[in-house]
Amino acid sequence: MAANGSARIAAPTNVSLGLTPPVAESLEFKTVSVFLVLLVCTAGIVGNVMVVLVVLTTRHMRTPTNCYLVSLAVADLTVLVAAGLPNVAESLSGTWVFGHSGCLGITYLQYLGINVSSCSITAFTVERYIAICHPMRAKTVCTVSRAKRIIAGVWVFTCIYCMLWFFLVDIKVVESGHVQCGYKVKRELYLPIYLIDFAIFYVVPLLLAIVLYGLIARILYLRMNMHLEVPHALPPLPPLQVTKMLAVVVVLFALLWMPYRTLVLLNSFMATPYLDDWFVLFCRTCIYANSAINPVIYNAMSQKFRSAFRGLYHCKGAEASHLEIMRKYVTTQGSSVLSTRLLRPSHVIKCF
Repeated sequence: MAANGSARIAAPTNVSLGLTPPVAESLEFKTVSVFLVLLVCTAGIVGNVMVVLVVLTTRHMRTPTNCYLVSLAVADLTVLVAAGLPNVAESLSGTWVFGHSGCLGITYLQYLGINVSSCSITAFTVERYIAICHPMRAKTVCTVSRAKRIIAGVWVFTCIYCMLWFFLVDIKVVESGHVQCGYKVKRELYLPIYLIDFAIFYVVPLLLAIVLYGLIARILYLRMNMHLEVPHALPPLPPLQVTKMLAVVVVLFALLWMPYRTLVLLNSFMATPYLDDWFVLFCRTCIYANSAINPVIYNAMSQKFRSAFRGLYHCKGAEASHLEIMRKYVTTQGSSVLSTRLLRPSHVIKCF
């Protein structure tokens, strides 16, 4: 059990667990940690739920690209709930409170959300490349039904791949008497897993994004020059705002995941790993911020998302007002008025 404890502390990969005293148990650290994580996770959960709602309930928002963004939002929600909230609970209690099943399930969900988010980013990058660089082919390839099949395949593959973590973690009691969700084997045995994860879910998606967005930029540059020369002889340029927005999502994914990915990779090779508590907190906060910031980007850079978000808010207000009117009518004039006057088509609230 002591060996497990040293392995757990030596190379943290679980994004919500594994801080060591004395800094992690100080009041200052706990206050900053809980405040930051709650702030970022609350904003991220609200934002990503809104993304899912506006795409699922607004007909004109159901595009192939937005299907991938829903997959990304669900993956980000998984990260925020399975990583951020247990982090708060452990910071407040000073020990692992979710038991053996919680250790297995939460670790699994963390890696599931992380890996699905990476795959979803890769999927919409490829979709954007086909839509802009091969517009004729995109009419048959970039469809909502195909996007749904790809998303289902991504989730099935990742669910199976992440099952490995059910056999790699377990709870243990450290010398201080606290319970931790830790590793079952020595740190060196996790190196192949770290390298595979780092390659498949970080390096490859970023390299692919660099290549594809480079090709997209080249095609758009050539088309813009052609339009300047013969503006009326060519079809209109495709909308660029969506492409810019998705490129920003990819850039932020690369930047915000870089500290943690680099830390885990380097600690896998170092005899004495670097585990400064404040730096580990910074790395984890970057992860949570990456999962929380995408809805902000959509709102800032997409007129359609901005309008849909406003529509969702106004719709909730309209429904609340309608229910209050119904309650007053029922109270003052009886149920017959409700059936004959309030439920006519002109009184029915329709969202989107």
